[in-house]
Amino acid sequence: MTTSEQLFEKAKTLIPGGVNSPVRAFRAVGGSPLFIKSGKGPYVYDEDGRQYIELINSWGPMILGHAFEPVEKAVRDAIQYSFSFGAPTRKEVEMAELIVSMVPSIEKVRMVNSGTEATMAAIRVARGFTGRDKIIKFEGCYHGHGDSFLIAAGSGAVTMGVPDSPGVTKATAADTLTAPYNNLAAVEVLLDNNQNQVAALILEPVVGNMGCVIPEPGFLQGVRDLCNKHGVVLIFDEVMTGFRLAKGGAQERFGITPDLTTLGKIIGGGMPVGAYGGRAEIMNVVSPAGPVYQAGTLSGNPIAMSAGLAMLHHLNDHPDVYTRLDEIGEKLATGFRAGLQKAGLNYTINQIGSMFTLFMTERSVSDFADAKSCDLPLFGRYFHAMLKRGVYLAPSQFESLFVSVALTNDLIDEVIQANEEALLEVMSDE
Repeated sequence: MTTSEQLFEKAKTLIPGGVNSPVRAFRAVGGSPLFIKSGKGPYVYDEDGRQYIELINSWGPMILGHAFEPVEKAVRDAIQYSFSFGAPTRKEVEMAELIVSMVPSIEKVRMVNSGTEATMAAIRVARGFTGRDKIIKFEGCYHGHGDSFLIAAGSGAVTMGVPDSPGVTKATAADTLTAPYNNLAAVEVLLDNNQNQVAALILEPVVGNMGCVIPEPGFLQGVRDLCNKHGVVLIFDEVMTGFRLAKGGAQERFGITPDLTTLGKIIGGGMPVGAYGGRAEIMNVVSPAGPVYQAGTLSGNPIAMSAGLAMLHHLNDHPDVYTRLDEIGEKLATGFRAGLQKAGLNYTINQIGSMFTLFMTERSVSDFADAKSCDLPLFGRYFHAMLKRGVYLAPSQFESLFVSVALTNDLIDEVIQANEEALLEVMSDE
């Protein structure tokens, strides 16, 4: 029995399911999860000392690879002054100023401790600002584990077979309207049938939680136009896409400005942190400036802010990072398509910049129904075939992969070769 297997057996006696987040459990792919001990650059190492090329990067924030030296130094420099205060610090102001300068939609910003906190708060603020109760979300988009979002959720909720979680009240569900992603007509029907009742529409501008699903041409602009027409607050959940698809996130890449934006762990250099921000008139309803209450004792933690400042300053000062990320994503997608062709398969690859997913389906994937057509047992075998070859993928078909600039051309070639071999192996077993 490996060390990871021993740890998992012990963890199951102490932690629900043996993990602190459902997708980590490997339930969707079978077997026991790897327990990771360390990471450096493009690699992670498990408790048995095995090395893997990393294509998850802490679910997005490690754009520069693991333990990037300037970020590591920033943490070491900051930690000597104590770990937290629960009081304002200079670093919070510097982070807010940097975020406002980089993200097109944000005029004011509030720090929180996770992406889930950010999306929950953004919904509350939108409701307080508009005086309305209902929200619209898209099937397969995952915005954290807040009650309002666990209606037709993606990612781990789908992996665990509980798309509508017990514990979510009927009243909450009644206030959450859902539409298929990339379907403007469905959004229009919902808004027409709920006139003056919808406070906010929230979406991932590029979905990462049913695999990587890209907005069709005109979709984001159409959503923006409908929200303007109906007085609805448009929220972009950029926890995954923020600072990854461009310095200003997906909203910069697509040229669409939401009213509110939620951000995640990248602003902490990978540490647990989040933020939400947007138009000043909306953000000014947040306490203590306004009546909408939201608080966090350790929000804006100085260690996390120090790490995030080092990360974001590097991205801001080195725009070539984004050129390289796009190049890596395109090379991997092209290589994976060649591997599919050699294996005689016509499966779908969605890729934009440094986000991509190989879907085990011959259907093009533009919404949740398409994603659910994938051959999940086949994906599980493919996952383990890649793991055997030293490539660590997301342990779910319903997750995007995220690459870092730490991947060299030689490593890209190694991953492409592993993909080709893994596909041939799993198809020979059919």
